[in-house]
Amino acid sequence: MAARARLPAVFRAARPVIRTARRSYSTPPSSSSSSTWAPLLVGLGTGLALMYATIGFTSSETQDGKHKHLSVHNREGERFGARDDYRKAIAEIRALLPDDDVSTDETDREVHAANEWYYGAHQPPTAVVYPHTTEDVQAIVRVCAKYRVPVIPYGSGTSLEGHFSAPYGGVCVNLGRHMDKIIAVHAMDGDAVVQAGIGYETLNNALAQGGVGLFFPLDPGPNASVAGMLSTGCSGPNALRYGSARAEWFINVTAVLPDGSIVKTRQRAKKSSTGPDMTKLFIGAEGTLGVVTEVTLRLTPKQPTRVAVVSFPSVTHAVNAVVDVVNKGVNIQCAELLDSLFIQAANHLGIVPNPLPEKDTLFFKLLGTDAMMDESERLLREIAKQHSSIEMRMAHNDQESDALWAARKGALYAALSHSGYETPMLYGNDPCVPLSALPEFVAECQKEMKEKGVYGPIVAHIADGTVHSTIIMRDRSEIPMVDDLVKSFVSKAIALDGTCSGEHGVGATKKKFLPSELGDGTCGMLRTIKDALDPLGIMNPGKLYPDEPDAPGHDANWAPPPPACCT
Repeated sequence: MAARARLPAVFRAARPVIRTARRSYSTPPSSSSSSTWAPLLVGLGTGLALMYATIGFTSSETQDGKHKHLSVHNREGERFGARDDYRKAIAEIRALLPDDDVSTDETDREVHAANEWYYGAHQPPTAVVYPHTTEDVQAIVRVCAKYRVPVIPYGSGTSLEGHFSAPYGGVCVNLGRHMDKIIAVHAMDGDAVVQAGIGYETLNNALAQGGVGLFFPLDPGPNASVAGMLSTGCSGPNALRYGSARAEWFINVTAVLPDGSIVKTRQRAKKSSTGPDMTKLFIGAEGTLGVVTEVTLRLTPKQPTRVAVVSFPSVTHAVNAVVDVVNKGVNIQCAELLDSLFIQAANHLGIVPNPLPEKDTLFFKLLGTDAMMDESERLLREIAKQHSSIEMRMAHNDQESDALWAARKGALYAALSHSGYETPMLYGNDPCVPLSALPEFVAECQKEMKEKGVYGPIVAHIADGTVHSTIIMRDRSEIPMVDDLVKSFVSKAIALDGTCSGEHGVGATKKKFLPSELGDGTCGMLRTIKDALDPLGIMNPGKLYPDEPDAPGHDANWAPPPPACCT
């Protein structure tokens, strides 16, 4: 038997900090929902009827013959506990954790309500808790289930769609303070086991410092946590080479379900054919099915890269060039499009050594050995010329690559500065369309923004069709107009067989688009799974599902506890 790879010191030091997930984490659910998990494992086909029966729901037929889906919102009685229930829950949680790990401080609560990029209602939780272990989370969730108090999972607070707002108050479970450790790295197996609150950049830095030539390649944005990346189904510039969160990068999930039971979805084997992939049940679920506490991640070799920048007469020329680059097997890690407005902003701010032509421009990262990158450069120059490129710049070392990539890396801040607004505000969006439809979609978005007098440079992960119209607002008075503009973008994307979200997730802001994108049948399946695992509806309410109320005003049964009740 081959010797086990020795764990670098940086990882050995971290390992004793937490008890690792055990296969015994298949605890039977409590009696209140003892039969809700099993039907799901039977299979989502035959299990649907069982799940309806299990939680006491039936499907009723409307006059037009269509079936009306009945969920937790159709039941009689209150959905969440009353003021006194919230008060009792916080008191019991205080007895479980150290004093510093339970906060009802107003500042703490406001910080956990939203971030600066979210323009919906900033609705703070009733309390913020900072668990250390999976068992801590289990105890917290059991108390919340007992008193019907919402549970809001929180990673690092970087999400853009109100994923951690608390429209019904409740307990925000912050995984980022203590549950941010590397548990184990298995270099020979190409995987790592981490607590869910760790940031992917922290993990990759530790891997590099430990001499492990591997990394976790998903890159949604600075400071993102593994829990948030998994829960939103993240992506990023590297998706061209490595795919998104929905590929095989998340092997196992250890999660606390809404009834307090703990599950581990898979072993570490590179592949498994043992029924439906329960790990993927949590990818994109946005914390609505349970609190993810531990994740096994697949790693990949980190290869050298070089940056190439190519300017084109139009988006259509750029898209056609990228199609050829991909189809001819040019070895690239990512391909990013910055439109002419972004290039103007980058030139204005002086973040590239020499001004770039103010045209629609592609930023490539080639990767591999020197010989491989030399051949990729040759092919790229040939393809660029065939598609009427205006200029191509090629880096030949890390310093030159960093200088060229600065325009892509600093594009957002360049646009904010170039807008000329005194206090510019970014309104993000991320529709995704088939690549063949991308030129039409970009042209329509640009036309509509111009007609409305909106400054909105466009950046696209061009090889997968994700388009960010980076709308810069003067102030909050423009939010209603921009809301309507983004709705129009989404409608266009869906009409082109695209999606309302390529990588940011749904959260509180995009759930209204799901029926037109997915259809009532698929939305009903989502709700069926939710109701089976979370019959009380306590897990991150108000997010993802189209029939989730937007705010307390839509739920007459809810009685918000004043913050002072739990101090």
